Amino acid sequence: MRAETGGRIEDWTWRYEGYDRTEERLRESLCTLGNGYFATRGAAPECPADDVHYPGTYAAGCYNRLTSLVGGRQVENEDMVNLPDWLPLRYRLTDRTGTGEWLTPDSVRLVTLRQTLDLQSGVLERNLRYAVGDGRVLSVRQLRIVHMADPHIAVLRTEFGVEGPPADLEVEAALDGTVTNSGVPRYRQLDSDHLTHVHTGAGAPGIVWLRCRTTTSDIRVALAARTTASSAEAAPLREAGRAVQRLRLALVAGGTATVDKTVALHTSRDPAISDPLRAAVERVARAPGFDELLDTHLTAWEQLWRRAELDVPGEAGRILRLHHFHVLQALSPHTADLDVGVPARGLHGEAYRGHVFWDELFVLPYLNLHFPEVSRALLTYRHRRLEQACAAAHDAGRAGAMYPWQSGSDGREETQQLHLNPRSGRWLPDHSRLQHHVGSAVAYNVWQYCQASGDAEFLHTKGAEMLLQIARFWADSATYDEGLGRHRIRGVVGPDEYHDAYPGAPEPGLDDNVYTNVTAAWVLARALDVLRALPEPRRRELVERIGLDGGETEAWEDVSRTLHVPFHSGVISQFEGYGELAELDWDGYRARYGDIRRLDRILEAEGDTVNRYQASKQADVLMLGYLFSPAELHRLFRRLGYPLDADTWQRTVDHYLRRTSHGSTLSGLVHGWVLARVRRAGAWKFVQEALEGDIADLQGGTTGEGIHLGAMAGTLDLVQRGLTGLETRGDALCLDPVPLPELSEYGFALRYRGHWGIRLRMRPGTLHISVPTSDRSPIDIELPGRTVSVEPGESCELFLME
Repeated sequence: MRAETGGRIEDWTWRYEGYDRTEERLRESLCTLGNGYFATRGAAPECPADDVHYPGTYAAGCYNRLTSLVGGRQVENEDMVNLPDWLPLRYRLTDRTGTGEWLTPDSVRLVTLRQTLDLQSGVLERNLRYAVGDGRVLSVRQLRIVHMADPHIAVLRTEFGVEGPPADLEVEAALDGTVTNSGVPRYRQLDSDHLTHVHTGAGAPGIVWLRCRTTTSDIRVALAARTTASSAEAAPLREAGRAVQRLRLALVAGGTATVDKTVALHTSRDPAISDPLRAAVERVARAPGFDELLDTHLTAWEQLWRRAELDVPGEAGRILRLHHFHVLQALSPHTADLDVGVPARGLHGEAYRGHVFWDELFVLPYLNLHFPEVSRALLTYRHRRLEQACAAAHDAGRAGAMYPWQSGSDGREETQQLHLNPRSGRWLPDHSRLQHHVGSAVAYNVWQYCQASGDAEFLHTKGAEMLLQIARFWADSATYDEGLGRHRIRGVVGPDEYHDAYPGAPEPGLDDNVYTNVTAAWVLARALDVLRALPEPRRRELVERIGLDGGETEAWEDVSRTLHVPFHSGVISQFEGYGELAELDWDGYRARYGDIRRLDRILEAEGDTVNRYQASKQADVLMLGYLFSPAELHRLFRRLGYPLDADTWQRTVDHYLRRTSHGSTLSGLVHGWVLARVRRAGAWKFVQEALEGDIADLQGGTTGEGIHLGAMAGTLDLVQRGLTGLETRGDALCLDPVPLPELSEYGFALRYRGHWGIRLRMRPGTLHISVPTSDRSPIDIELPGRTVSVEPGESCELFLME
């Protein structure tokens, strides 16, 4: 397996040797540090933002809205805001005139650079050496942490040494409020100045501060920095939009001069503060020194790794640790205290504008079994925006709740009206807002969370409200076709974003996307289950509040059994009419273009459209095999009145395998998952692609704009649920393992219904389960054809049958 582009991964470290301007954006994303509250890209503190470097800092849920003029039209976009940069720290040797060259990785004086991300400790270390003349070599060692115990704190320690004659060094540390959102080249035609009213000042000795606010959302942001040195005092300076401190150090051979920069960040979205500036200044003034901060940071990471234990051998395991690390940084236990969703690109960059899509579908199933309190908070984000989803459905002439394809601060639809094809340079209509299946993803996550956690209180309140309103939307969206004798859902887009209209059609949208229809049927069935299971007083309250009547629930039952599923040539059609589309010359396009993952951009630049072809961006029909076990998928199709035997599903898998370009990092994950459960052969190729998606930047430049959080979490869940067949169904842990020769032994811990630290270890032919001592009830483990009960404090070894 090719593990990376330019980097080298060891058991718990991710390392880059040397400096490569072309890879800097990728390194910055993969070396991002965060704590669930905010994150900062792994950029060089010596360098401002330019075409090579991009030192972005993002706080979860901090959005702002701007209007831009695009093609003569006013276009409004909401973005996750790039906050003031706390990183800046530059240095230079001073000559007799008191001036010298500021040293950066781009300097010709750079001799060596090593950058190491320690995944176990959450510490980024940089080591640089510069040949500075007169036989001198300046060595620089930096340690950076974004504190995992105190989510408002970050620290940068810089150690300077000199080889050769003594030298005088000037160091400048700053907080920079002149930043913009300019990390994604294709967005640069749009307005990007999200910060206003930038003010700076100095507090106690060694402390400077910066405050500002966002232009329309009016979020107040404050940072305070305390800079200390072993042999000098930092002097504050005034610059427009920047809080600056400078100090002078005398370097001698064999000695080390240390500069510590401790920063506190607060916004007006924080609870239990009266003013962000006061909170930031007080926090940084009270903060202990670097060594103590490092100790508490390491303890917090140790606790996280204990709760999220995953032991996979070999190179796959090393890459999974990197994925694990980034998931925990974007969605940590601190996230449970916030009103935020799952940003598709983490807190690692500005791609997708920091919006919340359906990627939580790939993230929450992993979190449910480790950090259920975080899953609950992420679902509560959706519940707080249920009213907005109901308003959107009403405006579209529908009942119930229509969740947006892209969500941000308040839950309105944030999908852009236009998107740029960088290959052709044309701005094109964006119809992806027709992906109403995002509502099914919300419902699926509600159900999965409640099954895994046993959180009946959430299911009976917020969860039931969301499920019922999403079910109501699907029932009202379905129209009865007398000729077919079935219900149909028209004018939608499925997960395959390449197809958003029929060839030559005047309006966008497709009819009977199978993924949409089948998941809608599942939502309707689950909503009826929940309604029947609610305690009578709660059921009465809910029915009265949303105005639900018996006629509606009868319609739900009917629609859940009669939604149309089209077939062609003995396989499930992606949508009605899919089988009539032309076949693409796949070999010809690969020969002409090489990488054709973004086939949509290639064809549009040629004046053509993917809508004419049986060609998919990513898994669509096959997503059903990702969400549902084979047994449950067969039950769903039987409920809909369609037979689905193993041969039909196998043919369907093969059909779409040959017609998918994998223009999404999620596609390899889903195909690997499905193939592992269908036939195993070929599965590992797609698992490899899922593992390498970001570290090798397989989508061609996208990782530098932010990691793909859904794909990273999905690879963890592939081990946790995909290969084990783990389902939290009823009151049992159900397992149906599928051994892959390339990954035959692995282990992990999980949390299930109040049991902390359950450990599972798979070996060829055996499954070992241990349950820690507690006062909880025994756990029922259900395997094909048998069920065993494991008491707390006990373990068992189960032999598996092929």
